[in-house]
Amino acid sequence: MSISSLAARPEAAGAEAPGANRPMTPEERRVIFASSLGTVFEWYDFYLYGSLAAVIAAHFFSGVNPTAGFIFALLAFAAGFAVRPFGALVFGRLGDLVGRKYTFLITILIMGLSTFLVGVLPSYSSIGMAAPAILMVLRLLQGLALGGEYGGAATYVAEHAPRNRRGFYTSWIQTTATMGLFLSLLVILGIRTSLSEEAFLEWGWRIPFLISVVLLGISVWIRMRLNESPAFLKMKEEGKGSKAPIRDSFGKWSNLKIVLLALFGLATGQAVVWYTGQFYALFFLTKTLAIEPNTANIMIALALLLGTPFFVVFGALSDRVGRKPIIMAGCLLAALAYFPIFKGITHFANPALEKAQATAPVTVIADPATCSFQFNPVGVSSFTSSCDILKAFMASNAVNYRNVAAPSGSVARARIGQDEIMAFEGGGLNRADFAAKSKALQKSLTEAIRGHGYPAKADPTQISYLMVVLLLTLLVILVTMVYGPIAAMLVEMFPTRIRYTSISLPYHIGNGWFGGSLPPIAFAVAAATGNTYDGLWYPVIIAGITFTIGMLFVKETKDNDLNA
Repeated sequence: MSISSLAARPEAAGAEAPGANRPMTPEERRVIFASSLGTVFEWYDFYLYGSLAAVIAAHFFSGVNPTAGFIFALLAFAAGFAVRPFGALVFGRLGDLVGRKYTFLITILIMGLSTFLVGVLPSYSSIGMAAPAILMVLRLLQGLALGGEYGGAATYVAEHAPRNRRGFYTSWIQTTATMGLFLSLLVILGIRTSLSEEAFLEWGWRIPFLISVVLLGISVWIRMRLNESPAFLKMKEEGKGSKAPIRDSFGKWSNLKIVLLALFGLATGQAVVWYTGQFYALFFLTKTLAIEPNTANIMIALALLLGTPFFVVFGALSDRVGRKPIIMAGCLLAALAYFPIFKGITHFANPALEKAQATAPVTVIADPATCSFQFNPVGVSSFTSSCDILKAFMASNAVNYRNVAAPSGSVARARIGQDEIMAFEGGGLNRADFAAKSKALQKSLTEAIRGHGYPAKADPTQISYLMVVLLLTLLVILVTMVYGPIAAMLVEMFPTRIRYTSISLPYHIGNGWFGGSLPPIAFAVAAATGNTYDGLWYPVIIAGITFTIGMLFVKETKDNDLNA
């Protein structure tokens, strides 16, 4: 059998599609609603922590200095991403052994209770080191649960769907990550604007975590009323279940090939497009273009609101034209469109920055041997060479610059117009001296770039809000193309007895590791090259690789038999 036919198990030609042209049954509606609501809730929980990381750092990591506290808070957030593939293994195996319904009932209980407990957890000032320790445990539990939730929800819905409507049915689950992000943004904005800033920072930040218990209760009640997947029950009745789903999924080359195709021919490209269109877009607005955070959140929320229906549009379209053409087209369009879209966002959101980048030449003159690739996903690494200090400042302030090699051993300097500013070597300095020298250097650099037209923040009166929202919506629509049909396609690639396990791992490696690494890699690339937009090469290249592998080796799956 060739690699290109590994994922193809089409049903008998000419057979009538079961359930064709009939309305959705009440049971099917309940299945979709319960699965989607639970997954919205889990993503809502996950995003809350990321959005409130700075506040959480102040309450649970106050035993160290503020910078280190924020680093530890980010580390706890990253831990949730890191363990997602392990959650996929644990709960995927359970789902293939005991059933889909009970497994993702467990995942939502773990996720929901962990989130609620964050809202009632005493701070460092009350219980000392026990507070950050317990918080880390709760974050690990959230990541494990999320690793098991998606595979269960996708499998469960697809196994209830008529063959010719699996893309449409599962596309509702695909809206949930975006809806969870949207809901978390709305709740945080609503609470933050209804309280004073002091009250929010003191105790109001706990409210979004606490109210999640209501969503948990509703989700559990609905899921308790569901029946087990018919495909799973049929497999059990026939005695065809796997006794070792992990071994059968990843220990046998016949299935491992398909897992690798699912990872590199689908999930990695989908992941970077998804993270670019939602997470990196928000990072770009706030950190690169210096737009006020509430304004950026509102524009992202509007784009999500406009773009989310396209998850269902492309899911339903995939039932007609196939999953593969839509996903591959999304990867290709993203690879081709990202540079012009993000340059367009700069043009309409911060024209003063665009002008400065084009007209104010900046040069970093440094010994290349002292310049690091500043990949720092959780902020725990230190970059203290004179080159790294200069480049980190330039990248953080969206300053485009040329790299010029200096003699070996020389201290890096920046040429801004006619001015030259010398950096310093931070290695070996104590904390106080390093902080003092950094403050003085940043003051000099800031004055220089401001004098050459680089703005401190985006001017609200110069922002073309309509055009920015439209460009952000276009990014979201690209997300919907790759993400809307992918749940159905992943489910259709694997046999019932190991389906939950087999789809969960590649999905969460792709999204948790390849996607989650996008913001720090993009920053590191921009700092290394001196071009604000060069960080986009990471999603462009990954999407291009997925497009190539997918087109060459991944077969269409929409007519595959889920009972195989």
